[in-house]
This record gives sequence, structure tokens and C-alpha cells, in this order.
Amino acid sequence: MMQAAAVYPFAECLAQGEALAAALGIPALPVEVHRFPDGESRVRLHPPARTAILLRPLNDPNARLIELLLAASALRDGGAARVILVAPYLGYMRQDMAFRPGEAVSQRVIGNLIAAHFDGLITVDPHLHRVSSLAEVARGIPALSISAAPVLSAELAPGLDPRTVLVGPDSESRPWVESIASPLGLDVLVGEKVRHGDRAVRIELPGKEALHGRPAILVDDVISSGTTLIECARILRAAGATSVEAVATHGLARMQDLQRIAAAGVFRVRTTDSITAHPGSIPLAPILAQALRRQQWF
Repeated sequence: MMQAAAVYPFAECLAQGEALAAALGIPALPVEVHRFPDGESRVRLHPPARTAILLRPLNDPNARLIELLLAASALRDGGAARVILVAPYLGYMRQDMAFRPGEAVSQRVIGNLIAAHFDGLITVDPHLHRVSSLAEVARGIPALSISAAPVLSAELAPGLDPRTVLVGPDSESRPWVESIASPLGLDVLVGEKVRHGDRAVRIELPGKEALHGRPAILVDDVISSGTTLIECARILRAAGATSVEAVATHGLARMQDLQRIAAAGVFRVRTTDSITAHPGSIPLAPILAQALRRQQWF
């Protein structure tokens, strides 16, 4: 007899898939992937459920998207009536316009691809700086962007020094930083960022004199190369902050980047498990399960 609903995680997010399935009270059925010597993949899922929740973060998206589409097709061929994509990190969102002639608008391309193969999409804190909602990206299907702010606030709360200042790197971060600071009753400073390349960033921080003698926590949606954090940490230290740490939704940084961040004086970096589950990562399963229930998708 076919399952009513199940979570189908890929191997790299098996722990997150099991946590999400437990929160929903349904099975977690891992996706099996075999890679042939020529680079092709064979995907196998069993047994199918009427509502199938495919879980996979879309960092390294060039390698992962094809297997995701194969999995969605296999589920439909097996009888799934509804296939939902839960991509806690959704790649290709930064290129939301053609900044120079000849560039593809990758956000639109990937959004259309997802909408053509899935019946719904949930992601967390996507890079949506020039569109008002995720529905504009994945047109024609229910598409839900949820905020990690509540779980980040809860993570910061224990033992927090009330003099702490939350710092956002640029004006686009202000609403998000304030949503984390508000339940904690913390002050906020927001910088002005000028990016000259992937690893070339200049930050200005109006009001930085307020940091003197106070702890500072840098808040961002994504930690990638760490360049922004390093530049912000330099400014915060020079302004007299007693300590500097960082918290973000998505941790894309490589080990060498994390080492550079630590060397810049950021004593701790905390991220959610949107991309990988590691000791100390902040679990997203509770808010993902809540979002799935709210949509009544199973």
C-alpha cells in the first residue's frame, strides 16, 4: 500500500531529512544515487508516496539539479500525486537581472525549471533583493520563502549580553537583522557595502562609535568567501567592540575561508543546517515542518 507522505533526502542531507520526517511524523526514505564513470547518474527511490517531499540544498547546483529532476520524475512514474521540493538553500538566486549585456538571468531560468517539475517549493532566506516574493521566481506553483530569524534569535538568546549590538553588512540586510534583534531587545547597526568582485568588498558603518566597549554579532544571510565578515570585523575591532562573532542562515564557506574569518578576530561563527548538519549547527526542521503543515501539502 502506498505511503500517504514521505520525505526523500539525498545522502548529503540525510540527517536533516530524518529530522524533518520525525517532525512531520512520516518516514524518511533516502534517495539512492549511483554515478557512472562518465559522470551520468542513476537515481532510485522506493517506495513512492502519494505526497513526496524531496529534500536537497542547492549549493553546488550544477551537480545537483539533474539528479533532483531525475528523482522527481521517478516519483511521478511510481505514482506520486504531488512532489514538493524543500531546498533549504536555493542556489542561482543572486543573478536576478542581466547586469551586463549577454548574461542569462539565472534566477528566472532555475525558477522556471523548478516550476515545471515540482508542485510546490519551500526554501529559507533566499537571495531575493530585486523581486518581492519567491512566487515571482517559481511562477505557477505555490512557492514559500521562510525566515530563519526565529531560530537564530532563539539560538542567540541564552547567556546573551544585553549590551550586544547586531550588525548587518548592508542596507538590504536591515529588515532581516531587525527581525532577529527585536525579540532580543538589541540595538542594530547597518553598514553600507560596495562590492568590487567576489572577494573585494568595501564597508562603511555609520554610527560605529556606539560599539565601543560592547560585544558585536555580525548577521548575514549567507557566509560564502567570508570577505564581507572579515572587512566588517576589522571595522568593529577598530571601533572598540569587545568581541566579534557571526551568525548566518547559510554557511557556504570553505575551511580555508573559516580560518581566514577566525584570523580576522571573529571568535565564533554559527549557521543553520541548511547546507550541512555539523555539531552546533542550528536545525531548521521545526520551521520547515511548520511551513509544510501550513501549506496543507500532506
